[in-house]
Amino acid sequence: MKIKDKVVVVTGAASGIGRALCVRFAREGAKAVVASDVDTVGMAETVAMIGDATEAVGIPCDVGNEQEVSKLVTESLSRFDYIDLFCSNAGIFTPGDENVSTEAWQSIWDINVMSHIFAARAVLPSMLERGEGYLLNTSSAAGLLSQVGSAPYSVTKHAAIGFAEWLSITYGDRGIKVSALCPQAVRTAMTADSEEGGVAGIDGMLEPEQLADTVVETLAEERFLVLPHPEVLTYMRRKTDD
Repeated sequence: MKIKDKVVVVTGAASGIGRALCVRFAREGAKAVVASDVDTVGMAETVAMIGDATEAVGIPCDVGNEQEVSKLVTESLSRFDYIDLFCSNAGIFTPGDENVSTEAWQSIWDINVMSHIFAARAVLPSMLERGEGYLLNTSSAAGLLSQVGSAPYSVTKHAAIGFAEWLSITYGDRGIKVSALCPQAVRTAMTADSEEGGVAGIDGMLEPEQLADTVVETLAEERFLVLPHPEVLTYMRRKTDD
């Protein structure tokens, strides 16, 4: 998929990866960019950063709430008639082991996993009707490998990749493309309190804009795995060999 003249929706767009994607998509000539987040101040800043590069709107959304995700899609379709690319990008990090509270497990499950399911439920009907559409689901290298120090993050990111794989297998012959974004350490609010990304930063801390470059390249080639840190592919192969 080439981004030029496409209608794109991005969740988690108030900062970090989501903001970088919005700005880059606009630079690529997107017809419209819908920036969405619970942080309405940051969301508005992202829209302002896009400026006149393309039509940009902000629509607040808590991705862990299915009604809000459905409303995001409905409002986007009402305004632009269709959605070419839906970037289910919002996510959270919860440190800890199996003893993390059930409430915290449920919260990260809703945001890191169910948000992708809510998005698919909401956006796939119109995409399938058109016979085309693209879903970009942000996961993490932790979903392909693991996350030292966080059972909830590792488990939910594995589940996110599993769902993206299922979507690709199930709807690929009906015109739906799917990619899973799986970086290691990225300079965002999530890594702000860790020294150079902690263990995930072993191959270097990337800027969000660098991820956006890789995303645009991967979408153009319609590859499933988006690996801003190419070393992850080597680690995956070592994992499956062991």
